[in-house]
Amino acid sequence: MMAACPALLVAAPASGHGKTTVVAALARLHTRLGRTVRIFKCGPDFLDPMIHALAVGHSCENIDFRMCGEEDARWRLARAAREADLILVEGVMGLYDSEPTGAELARRLGLPILLVVDAGAMAGSFGAVAWGLKHYREGAPIAHALANRVGSDYHAALCRASLPADIAWAGSLPRDADAALPERHLGLLPAAEIADLDARIERMADLLVATPAAEPPPAVDFAVLSAPTFEPLLAGKTIAVARDAAFCFLYPANLECLAAMGARLAFFSPLADVVLPDCDAVWLPGGYPELHAERLAANRAMAAALAAHVAAGKPLLAECGGMMVCFESLHTVAGENHAMFGLLPGQTRMQARLAGLGMLTAELPEGRLTGHTFHYSTAATPLVPIAQAMKAAGRGGEAIHRVGRLTASYMHFYFPSNPDAAARLFL
Repeated sequence: MMAACPALLVAAPASGHGKTTVVAALARLHTRLGRTVRIFKCGPDFLDPMIHALAVGHSCENIDFRMCGEEDARWRLARAAREADLILVEGVMGLYDSEPTGAELARRLGLPILLVVDAGAMAGSFGAVAWGLKHYREGAPIAHALANRVGSDYHAALCRASLPADIAWAGSLPRDADAALPERHLGLLPAAEIADLDARIERMADLLVATPAAEPPPAVDFAVLSAPTFEPLLAGKTIAVARDAAFCFLYPANLECLAAMGARLAFFSPLADVVLPDCDAVWLPGGYPELHAERLAANRAMAAALAAHVAAGKPLLAECGGMMVCFESLHTVAGENHAMFGLLPGQTRMQARLAGLGMLTAELPEGRLTGHTFHYSTAATPLVPIAQAMKAAGRGGEAIHRVGRLTASYMHFYFPSNPDAAARLFL
């Protein structure tokens, strides 16, 4: 049984060419035309999906064959195909940078590729770049190419003329500072921090109206796979989930997974709230605690509430930024030292260079879980890890700590990789 839906994978030669902007603008344009659009992001990214969710008013799901698994990606795409008029998949980094590459992922999923190229410093080379990416190694199903950040109509015409016959022209977008998306050390700013994000997306969607990219791509057939079934391991349990500007890195699939196992999710803000919701377990996901360290340090009532929760023997999962606030203090790059919640001995220190990056696998007492790490801080603690989340081929990883029922790590877990193990972290 198949589900057919127009679909594209939007890729680029490298990061920074404008994939996210183009995907969000295309999604908004087609939404304005009355089409139901669903967006997916390749890789473990949290930031781009926030922008895409705003663009279409619907959550953006992650697909990654290493962290999520190919079957997970296929059934999610097929589910979207049954309800959508258009599926957009944003690639990760450059077309041949990930593992599997975006090119291979597109081939295996049957997705045509829209190639976005920053043409600001090229003209005739635009076609050479597109041709090279299409025919490199095993090749990639590049169907269209879009020239981003062109300087004039003449510049766009030069780019168009350079394209080979087997790659169609998808149009061009001008340099436009008012539509560009601002960045920070982890990538783009979270959607909630870009005050005029909606206006930026609207502006870029307006610029796409007259381009061939405004036309829906051909339909792709997605094999309909049954969604996974979940044991009601969390039935009757309430999980308090931190969600605010400091704790914003949550996979929609993780929330869906917990709910599918019967959990009631109660969201709260460690920045603003002084008490926890009535709950059986707490989840502190990642985010940007370093940007809100002063407010977190001042919320001693929340620190006391979390300490009481842990002292009562109740489960708490703290991931990356969530773990950072569980230590005694956080040191910023500017040299400031802020007291944190003090649930774990030790401290974290922000630094200018990347401290951890990569896909991880963790063998926990609860079972095996996959996930990833991406952080600019380091942790110093006397705790002895209960496990070490490892990268492929044992190339280093991240410590996983446990004190009572508090589990903490720089690792962001992908719960659908092993729902039963994820559930046991909250039991």
